Amino acid sequence: MNARRRVVVTGIGAVSSLGNNVVDLWQKILNCEAGITKLGSEFKGLPCQVAAQLPREQLQIEKYLSKSDLKVMSRATQLCIYATEEALQTAKLDPKELNTDTLERFGVCVGMGMFDLSEVYGAWQQLQKGYNRVSPFFVPRLLPNMPCGHISMRHGLRGPNHSVSTACATGSHALGDAMRFIRNGDADIMLAGSGESCIDPLSIAGFCRIRALSTAFNEIPSQASRPFDKNRDGFVMGEGAAILLLEELEHALQRKANILGEILGYGLSGDAYHITSPSEDGTGAALAMFRAIKDAQINKDDVTYVNAHATSTPAGDRIEAQAICKVFGDHVNKIRVSSTKGHHGHLLGSSGNLETVILIKALATNKIPPSLNVEELGKDICVNVVTKPEVWSHNSQQRLVALKNSFGFGGTNSSLCVASYIS
Repeated sequence: MNARRRVVVTGIGAVSSLGNNVVDLWQKILNCEAGITKLGSEFKGLPCQVAAQLPREQLQIEKYLSKSDLKVMSRATQLCIYATEEALQTAKLDPKELNTDTLERFGVCVGMGMFDLSEVYGAWQQLQKGYNRVSPFFVPRLLPNMPCGHISMRHGLRGPNHSVSTACATGSHALGDAMRFIRNGDADIMLAGSGESCIDPLSIAGFCRIRALSTAFNEIPSQASRPFDKNRDGFVMGEGAAILLLEELEHALQRKANILGEILGYGLSGDAYHITSPSEDGTGAALAMFRAIKDAQINKDDVTYVNAHATSTPAGDRIEAQAICKVFGDHVNKIRVSSTKGHHGHLLGSSGNLETVILIKALATNKIPPSLNVEELGKDICVNVVTKPEVWSHNSQQRLVALKNSFGFGGTNSSLCVASYIS
């Protein structure tokens, strides 16, 4: 029986409220900075007045995209293109220099959790003025698979072209699916991740109506997202994109790539419970973690850190913490846990992939990123939460192993097992 193909990470790119590159993102997380700010006047009257918005004046999107590109691409697609360029640069891989055979085994798996509702509202307003006022690019700009399509067309990538849209688990599912394409022999290289840009009045109003967003810290935005804290009261919407370049190990070694980490396993599950709330017993979350550990072919005691999905909602953080305790049992006392959403907000469908980029940096630097704004740990939180950057100690195998959790509306769950690379 042939040995299972190993999948490593050789490139990372990201744009978020903490900056337009991975270096700035990671440094600001270590500095315990938050990219959450006050919303503008167009959001007046809404219960939530904060969001993790991109520093757009610093984002030179025209560096990669022409005016005609901007017309046909949604904002989320533009951000995916931007992050892709950084991922390719860090991987030192230029598709223009690859031969046809390689391009045919180079795929894309990039998704989007939800499209920008302002696009729909704007098109409706134009329709009231006449049919011909509706842009011919309206529908293509909405489609969740268009980031995937544009990346593929831009670089001539003819491998698997696969898009994921599973709410807030989108980014993690995209990475897991891409890993399996490589492991199963469908591709040798994959660009994977997600983009999200839907901070608009209608989206904020919609999430406010289901009481999902923080409203208690409108005057102190930097403290609004506080995963695991006693006074957490809802998540803070964020925007951005993150793309990772995954590669089959031997392919990476042959081109002498710098290997940043390895994806060992991938677990999926469904809550089968409620459209927006996780199941109270945490069964769905626990199943995803159990399956990721099994798929990684490791023991649960090998895991020493969990990068949590925890979005700063009262129920969600509690249930995930209980699920982590259920999975690891007595070993949970040796598990460190944190959620970085206090820094960059909740990017919905682009949260799991952005947080995996952060996890890759944590592996590379032996530093565990902190949970921000934990002034007093909630009494219902049963895990060891990291509140300041910590040194990440190796286990007996001299390898760092972590889980990355992501959960979405509709009860869709994903867990990735990610580790430092050893030959």
